[in-house]
Amino acid sequence: MGRSRAAGVRPLLLDGALGTELQRHGRSVSAPWWTAHCLLDPAGRRLVTRVHREYVAAGVDVLTANTFRTTPRTAHRAGAGPDTAARLVRAAVCLAREAAATVVRPVVVAGSIAPVEDCYRPELVPDDTVLRTEHAWLAGQLARAGVDLALVETMNTIREAVAAVRAARAQALTTWASFACTPAGHLLSGEDVASAATAVRAAGASAVLVNCTGPAGTKRALARLGQADTGRLGAYPNLEDRAGLPPATPVDRYLPPVLSPAAFARLPDRDPWRGLDIVGGCCGAGPEHIAALRARWPQDAGPGQPATDGVPGG
Repeated sequence: MGRSRAAGVRPLLLDGALGTELQRHGRSVSAPWWTAHCLLDPAGRRLVTRVHREYVAAGVDVLTANTFRTTPRTAHRAGAGPDTAARLVRAAVCLAREAAATVVRPVVVAGSIAPVEDCYRPELVPDDTVLRTEHAWLAGQLARAGVDLALVETMNTIREAVAAVRAARAQALTTWASFACTPAGHLLSGEDVASAATAVRAAGASAVLVNCTGPAGTKRALARLGQADTGRLGAYPNLEDRAGLPPATPVDRYLPPVLSPAAFARLPDRDPWRGLDIVGGCCGAGPEHIAALRARWPQDAGPGQPATDGVPGG
């Protein structure tokens, strides 16, 4: 049975992918910087700004700054220091803020907080001391850069998700937590997604989401969450067509989406998507997917929750 939301009230709309959009425009997205590589040169920054503006024009409520890999760990692997990472955090948030300001309606700027190691390798998650230190660094940088929201995303273990949420909440940031799941709807670590939701809510997360998971796995994870979790829920699925590729293998080229914008926009009609509080797209979802989703609701229909601390539904 689907969750309920008042008739005519739309969910909050997240943006779609940044990395696959950069690839679609011809930029390389590879280790160690991944998408943050585009922050290192003027042409790359202009492209990031272009993609952000396309999402704003598509109608998003929440725009995610390009901070997924702006960390000292990444900088060290690239032969740079923490000062470089801090500079990139500021640049990423500035670019998102400038894009958000191109419309008169409010657009929230979120800072992405990703796993400190590999999003798809839960066995690589460091010990708790490392997690506390590294997530505290990024959360502090995001707070100083002025984000409205911390988006703890693509988490593959409960332990790291909790550490990241606690770090963001220690900076008084409104915090959402999102998990990458298997096709069966479990965390990549094998842990239960409902148990993960309980743990991050206890740590201070105000919403729980599923991201970077194919439509089938997202559906199963949401069904489990819908049965066990009464708080605010959301999803931004991975739409990349990875047929014939090993799971989670990095591919530095644009992969087309498995769902057209029109098909993607129909997801909220179906259980367990129906009634979600937050909807967007991950890898493979572009501005056209978000625009199709936004077109489902009248232009004057606002999101379903009031603003809290400057974040709709926070």
